[in-house]
Amino acid sequence: MGESGYLAAFVAVAAVATFATRVIPFLFFERHTDHPLVRHLGRYLPAAVMALLATVFLQRSADWTGAWAGFDALLPGLLVVAIHLWRRNALLSIAAGTLSYMAIQQAGF
Repeated sequence: MGESGYLAAFVAVAAVATFATRVIPFLFFERHTDHPLVRHLGRYLPAAVMALLATVFLQRSADWTGAWAGFDALLPGLLVVAIHLWRRNALLSIAAGTLSYMAIQQAGF
């Protein structure tokens, strides 16, 4: 088997592993949706994950040494929160935050 054969096998294994990790929770939770633990996780886990992501983003992406410390990350973060509270649309709020963050980065603030 040549180099392209190994590459194809690697891609196939990676694709199967990725697909399996996405499908297995749905197969398991399909029968257990009324369980109190599943309901608890469904209610609180999304907010906890977003808080963790926001914390990591602010620590790693923001420029805290500039004239406007953290402006480049805080403004898009506030925009995401405001749009989400206004429209209750996660896709819209994430897209607006991403676009504003990229615009600030490209403008050089």
